[in-house]
Amino acid sequence: MSDFYERVGGEKFFADLSSQFYSHVVMDPILLPMYPDNDLKGAAQRLKMFLEQYWGGPTTYQNSRGHPRLRMRHARFHIDVAARDAWLGAMNKAVQGMDMDEALRVQLWSYLEMAADAMVNQPD
Repeated sequence: MSDFYERVGGEKFFADLSSQFYSHVVMDPILLPMYPDNDLKGAAQRLKMFLEQYWGGPTTYQNSRGHPRLRMRHARFHIDVAARDAWLGAMNKAVQGMDMDEALRVQLWSYLEMAADAMVNQPD
């Protein structure tokens, strides 16, 4: 297990972060239509597993779904700058709602911004 994963609180932290994120997704008119009505719980679980693995936790994501291939998995969605900004807005609220060391928050946010920018697949 990595230092980051353990320092933020492990599985509980990523479960809480994912839960908070999706509580904002359900209120967002850009993000919500990207999710099937009956799959928000599954999406939250996949996000949790992905983030845990990325930050040095268990490899449950890869064991159950294979390599993350984020761009490929998101290619079917229309992700423009507005969608990226909506995702970052919801994620920012979730991150700000977490009790964590500020240096770790900066590290996490830097990754999330980079990942969100990489998912944009539609020109403006």
